[in-house]
Amino acid sequence: QVQLVESGGGLVQAGGSLRLSCAASGRTFSSIAMGWFRQAPGKEREFVAAISWSGGSTYYTDSVKGRFTISRDNAKNTVYLQMNSLKPEDTAVYYCASKRSRTVVAADSQYEYPYWGQGTQVTVSS
Repeated sequence: QVQLVESGGGLVQAGGSLRLSCAASGRTFSSIAMGWFRQAPGKEREFVAAISWSGGSTYYTDSVKGRFTISRDNAKNTVYLQMNSLKPEDTAVYYCASKRSRTVVAADSQYEYPYWGQGTQVTVSS
């Protein structure tokens, strides 16, 4: 069992930055990959980024490449999403999730993630 709690969301102007954090409970954190997803109003939840168990591999959706960075600190059981150059279209509820495996293979599939946080709202104003 893994429990996930996101924080760091808020309101920011276009071009600004935010860093999301996801604190995980459970002794398995350091042995599993983690992902971030987001859901905008009226849209389906979509994949944003993922990181392998060691942090050695990352994977991003095309729309955030070069702007977002996923990282993790296994000593703190925490995964981060640094978001720079934010755009109004980044507005969404952001969720972190723990993956079934250690790698980022198939990381963009929601079915690979059995545990999810409650989400944190990110709003980017134009």
